[in-house]
Amino acid sequence: MAAFSGVYPILYAFYDKSGQLDDGLMRLQVDKCIAAGAHGIAVLGLVTEVHKLDTQERRHLVQVVGKAINARVPYAVTIGEQSVHGQTEFARMAMGEGASWVILQPPSIKGFAEAEYVRFLGAVADAVDIPVAVQNNPVNMDVSLSNASLLRLREEHPNITMLKGEGPAVGVAELVKAAAGRYAVFAGHGGKEYISNFLSGCVGLIPAPDCLDQQLILHQHLLAGRLDEAEKLHAQLLPLILFMTNSVPGLLCYGKRFFASRIGIDVVHARAPELTPTDFGLQEVRRMTRAWGSM
Repeated sequence: MAAFSGVYPILYAFYDKSGQLDDGLMRLQVDKCIAAGAHGIAVLGLVTEVHKLDTQERRHLVQVVGKAINARVPYAVTIGEQSVHGQTEFARMAMGEGASWVILQPPSIKGFAEAEYVRFLGAVADAVDIPVAVQNNPVNMDVSLSNASLLRLREEHPNITMLKGEGPAVGVAELVKAAAGRYAVFAGHGGKEYISNFLSGCVGLIPAPDCLDQQLILHQHLLAGRLDEAEKLHAQLLPLILFMTNSVPGLLCYGKRFFASRIGIDVVHARAPELTPTDFGLQEVRRMTRAWGSM
């Protein structure tokens, strides 16, 4: 359970002026996150604009990021293909590119009994020789599972050892309690409730990289039992986190620009559809960049 823990930033997708993935900026992002002290790197979540990438681009991104990491830290790859075969092949490809573990998403086809989604995820897990996490996000994903179904997956498939548990902290706490140590649970949602998540038993956080350096300090405060220091830092971070996480389009518009500014990227090229930034929004990004500085 303790093999994977800590703060794993999930990378943004950066594009060049023609709208294609910019390998150089992806490598820069990896290097900056590792230099900041990231415990691992994750890719292909909503923050990576996975819904705007075709299959070949997703595969290419896994390869570029895997080479950039070069086994310096653990590497987690999210997999959202819509068939058992598709997820299995993608997971095997990710393993070949250095993935330490994979995060499986239930297929986004609504209307089936939970047992069907359990069978789907279990079949993928059984077909790969790598630790597996399941992403359960009742807020932003079309399909989520009950705690009972998640526990069934753990009991029937020994390499499913982790969860990306997203949603309100109280709900995640119930999941952690029900798991009773059988799952290592990573929190999400930008870390806006990370102190509560940690105190309920989560082993780590998978946020956007916007304030990674500060969330790493927060995590260390919590590990050391310095709750007062953690609460002070968290209170300072909350306005930034809330501004960035009001919506997924807002995060991709303003969060990416804020992070880019922090790591020395002057121009952010978008891939449509994208939320058009307002003058005031960009003004706020500049203000927050001045407040938090370079990473």
